[in-house]
Amino acid sequence: MVLPRFAAIRPFAVLPCATPAEVAAALGKARDGGHPVAVRGGGHCFAGRSTGTGFVIDTSPMSGVEIDGDRAVIGAGTRLAEVYDALAAAGRTIPAGCGPTVGIAGLTLGGGLGILGRRYGLTCDSLVAARLVLADGRVLEAGDDLLWMLRGGGAPGVVCSLTFTTVPAPDSTAFRLRFPAAAATDIVDAWQHALPALDDALAPSLVVTAAPDLDVSVFGAAPNSAAVDDLIRRLGVAPVSDDRQAGTHRETKRWLAGEDVPDDRFAYLHSEYFRSPVPAAELIARLLDDRRPGEERELDFSPWGGAYNRVPADATAFPHRDARFLLKQTATVAPGAQPSPWLDESYALMHPFGTGGAYPNFPEPGLPAEAYHLGNTARLRRLRAAYDPSAVFTDEV
Repeated sequence: MVLPRFAAIRPFAVLPCATPAEVAAALGKARDGGHPVAVRGGGHCFAGRSTGTGFVIDTSPMSGVEIDGDRAVIGAGTRLAEVYDALAAAGRTIPAGCGPTVGIAGLTLGGGLGILGRRYGLTCDSLVAARLVLADGRVLEAGDDLLWMLRGGGAPGVVCSLTFTTVPAPDSTAFRLRFPAAAATDIVDAWQHALPALDDALAPSLVVTAAPDLDVSVFGAAPNSAAVDDLIRRLGVAPVSDDRQAGTHRETKRWLAGEDVPDDRFAYLHSEYFRSPVPAAELIARLLDDRRPGEERELDFSPWGGAYNRVPADATAFPHRDARFLLKQTATVAPGAQPSPWLDESYALMHPFGTGGAYPNFPEPGLPAEAYHLGNTARLRRLRAAYDPSAVFTDEV
């Protein structure tokens, strides 16, 4: 699955690969023909890097989950629904996102956030081993430097399998709260201020959408219903709807993911991390100003803190370890259309309050590597030069 914005790009060839040897052969064909290479797992790349006009190496045949005690070896082509189903059978899981068709490899290589992140960290923080194929066909088991890189810094080759430390799959209460549109500013302000005091087991995302009606929703997972009640008290506004479901971790994931409804519209985005609250009134006012018919605008706040922040910034390639939250701003428009100035202007309005850092799994064409990797960029470039001297895999740094 390639996002609709990039679906018209036609590769010279798509090469499904089921083994490292097949990956090495595909890379050899690309090298001999002088073709650029893209790697596709789930295909959910906001910058279109899972496709191209050259050779696309499709890792989906390398799927499957093997569980051994508290460790799981997962094929690079495995998608999250399959990961969760397999791990749930053993009462285990890993901290990751809710999208059932998201590929495990791409998610891990860019960090990986989700409802267990504040308790257990990024998906990449659970990565303990990996096998990959370099551009020259060599198959490597990732050592210290490569593991550091693969934990949020992309890969200088084609990842074939990843090994994770798993955790017990917790029961939880999934929730979705909708608030009055008139309270949007109050909710954004209260949500930002509440985060530092919340239990790490509570993961409340906040999304404000103008499409064209204003929708204000807080949703996620909590250890129990009492924690949701406490969150509502902290937000200080009574929800207009309050949906909850107590169940297993797998049931929580399915409930939060909802239905996978096809959408052929084009999405454009900006993301940035923030250490302290942003001016909610200005953000909401700009969201509602100069509305363009047919354009959906979204402010998507992901809670940070907890285990995300307990890892030193240079311990992995992923550097964003001191943030309070991540804000993704998205403009979704008709196929082929361009977003209004709102997206860039709203981003510029908030940028002075941000860290200057962007989430690697929300890539933007033209954004410099330093935005994704901050102080880790120089080390990443040295590693790429060492493992990928021909610069076959260069989109991320």
